Amino acid sequence: MQAIILAGGLGSRLRPITDYVPKSLIPINNIPLIEWQIKQLQKLGVNDFIICTGYKTDQIESYCKQKENFGAKIRFSIEETPLGTGGAIKRASKMIKADSFLVTNGDVVTNVDFRKLYHHPNSIALVELRTKFGTVLMNGDKITSFKEKKPLFDTWMNAGIYHLQKKIVRYLPNKGSIEETVFVKLANSGGLVGIQFKNALWYSIDSHKDIDECSKALKGKKP
Repeated sequence: MQAIILAGGLGSRLRPITDYVPKSLIPINNIPLIEWQIKQLQKLGVNDFIICTGYKTDQIESYCKQKENFGAKIRFSIEETPLGTGGAIKRASKMIKADSFLVTNGDVVTNVDFRKLYHHPNSIALVELRTKFGTVLMNGDKITSFKEKKPLFDTWMNAGIYHLQKKIVRYLPNKGSIEETVFVKLANSGGLVGIQFKNALWYSIDSHKDIDECSKALKGKKP
């Protein structure tokens, strides 16, 4: 199985860190995001990667070279201008040889077992929705109790991890979001499967707070 890692984002919300390094090289407990992702996928049998980059590509290439590509086959699909998730996948798909492939957003750290998607072409990993705020329970207009930040059970969100058939690539935009184009068409036709992962470790690194929380959750662990 081949995997595409979408690592072309500017990481604007993570400035000033991303003024100096690309988002994929932001360290979680001194280990860059890209290393967490590659090693997690290698544990699941993936050893052929296409990394979609655009911002500070040379730093990502240099880091992978320094690590001897983690013993994997790594190629880069470089965007001169941001293409969005759909455009990036379409460009990178020229290097895909098999009938299907994995995709993961470049800012996701997780222990989700990607292999559960393999039996379902055109599938999305789903994790329980987490709110950044506490919630309240009501009885009429009266507050009855408070709940701290927890997953909202039976409410699911896109984990940014996909198993896609190569034949859908022709429907992808040259520039734009896969979530707002092809996924909408597939969902409307009943051709998109959601695979639920309960109690999964999952972080999307979009803020300095996300870095802190993910670092605490992974303290003492290795990819």
